Amino acid sequence: MAGGMPVSTDNEAVMERQLELAFLPLHKRAFGMAAGFVSAVMVFAATLMHLARAEDPQPLILLAQFFTGYTISVEGAFIGAFWAAVAGFVIGWFFAFCRNFALAVSAFIVRTRADLREVKGFLDHI
Repeated sequence: MAGGMPVSTDNEAVMERQLELAFLPLHKRAFGMAAGFVSAVMVFAATLMHLARAEDPQPLILLAQFFTGYTISVEGAFIGAFWAAVAGFVIGWFFAFCRNFALAVSAFIVRTRADLREVKGFLDHI
């Protein structure tokens, strides 16, 4: 404290900016595309790895239950990558939507409570 007043530091400004960035909404389409891309690459790579190693394909055979046309082959790797991209996009988009919605509701509740606290003191004096 200098002269009885608190000194503002750069740490507070940095912390405030980081907090602001943490609560920015996610871009739903971009998050969905990223999740879809990662899912597609993982399914493609897992299929090719199983083909290269000639391992027991039991863990991957379950993908055929969910992805129409998927087989443990090079062609199946491309089909599985397509379906994984679609599923990953939908899951990523929905996750971003839910996160944005939850943050918006939380911010609304916090703001409303703060506004009610301010008004409560004002109404007591009328």
